[in-house]
Amino acid sequence: MSNTSPNSPRALYLNGEWKNPGTALEVTNPSTGEVIGSVSTVDRAGTRQAIADAEAAWAGWKNLTGKDRGAYLNAIADGIEKRADEIGRTISLENGKPLPQGKGEVGMTVDHFRWFAEEARRTYGRVIPHQMDGKRHLAIRQSVGVVGAIAPWNFPLVLAVRKVAPALAAGCPVLLKPASATPLSSVLLAEAVHEAGLPKGVFQLLVGNAREIGAELMENPACRKITFTGSTEIGRELIRQSADQVKKLSMELGGHAPLIVFNDANLESAVEGALITKFRNGGQSCIASNRIYVQRGIYDAFLESFVEKASAMKVGDGLEEGVDIGPLINEAAVDTALSHIDAAIQSGARLVCGGKRPEGRGSSFLEATVLADVAEDTLCMKEETFAPVAPVAVFDDEDEVIRRANDTEYGLAAYVFTENLNRAWRVAEALEAGTVGVNDSVPSTSQCPFGGMKQSGLGRELGTEGLDAFLETKHISFGQIG
Repeated sequence: MSNTSPNSPRALYLNGEWKNPGTALEVTNPSTGEVIGSVSTVDRAGTRQAIADAEAAWAGWKNLTGKDRGAYLNAIADGIEKRADEIGRTISLENGKPLPQGKGEVGMTVDHFRWFAEEARRTYGRVIPHQMDGKRHLAIRQSVGVVGAIAPWNFPLVLAVRKVAPALAAGCPVLLKPASATPLSSVLLAEAVHEAGLPKGVFQLLVGNAREIGAELMENPACRKITFTGSTEIGRELIRQSADQVKKLSMELGGHAPLIVFNDANLESAVEGALITKFRNGGQSCIASNRIYVQRGIYDAFLESFVEKASAMKVGDGLEEGVDIGPLINEAAVDTALSHIDAAIQSGARLVCGGKRPEGRGSSFLEATVLADVAEDTLCMKEETFAPVAPVAVFDDEDEVIRRANDTEYGLAAYVFTENLNRAWRVAEALEAGTVGVNDSVPSTSQCPFGGMKQSGLGRELGTEGLDAFLETKHISFGQIG
């Protein structure tokens, strides 16, 4: 279904209706720079009204059984699944990622909805043994209230749904604020919500000025919780803003994932794993492997194979056949990546492939780049490079590489490649990261918790923990009755 005519701005979904409350925000394809559509926007007053409508919807939604809420989530999943090709193409157009990756994002989105549809039934409490005669104790869990969900542009649908699905399952009305660069896939999500028949006010879509909308979400006491994916810098600011109301926060922030390859690793698996973790979505992922450490005995062989495969990766428009790396989100992102490359070379690193914009492509493209012999104090080893730039460094022993891997303020993800089971356990336990993939380049899955240590975030998404984030625990103590 479409909520507007093709030449009009896409309407926002507010309190169960399609509305055009504000000026249109144009959305461009980062591959071509062409405008591919527009979406209506809402201001701070409109956000305030949406919060009020969500609060009015809360009682009815939280009092449904978990089974009934789960049925709605499954209906949303059905609607997304029916339009998987259209939604995948939309993600590719507004984000730039290769079409197969856009379709993969849709598949994971459906899986998230179906997982939390089942988890909605499982908001278990417990009976607690008493210590005093005449008393009985219960602990129950109840929805936290209206949720403001702020989603990023790099995985515009699935990272929104990691917030929306568990919040709805827990009985919370949700206000979704997608990134201004990539709102179209969220409009399609809203259409699936509308088709599923959710009560008005339970899910609403807010597009517009991030500061205006964010300020109202943070300062309005009726919005009880904020869940956010984005930079650590913005996360720190949200923490400061939350202090006045002690507003509950869940945050997935920046990452700087190490990937460690030991001498005993399967070389082919390690190379393939590094290619996936570094170059998927053009390196624009918080769990991308930004620091690749290879033990000295396998270093040259790894580098030779890795460079050969990286050099062969096709860069181009996400809708072209066989493209491995699409454009970065904008020209400025490429400029930042090039500055990281230049700084590494100035510090003594070797540029072994890539390092420039490809000929015949626009200014938002960057070749798959591999830097060898990268020093530990180089900029790209200290700061997250949101681009297809792979710094490779040598190490000698296990204790050394663990120390180097943990020497960062971030702790979102890490990867280890080894065939030694004892080492796999030791290193996985020693690494300071919320997710560790051991011989696994794609560890994220609906049924397992995802989130960061240190300054990579607060709380967890997915798994049973993903539902916990939207529930309050209440103790009920019964004294003698009668």
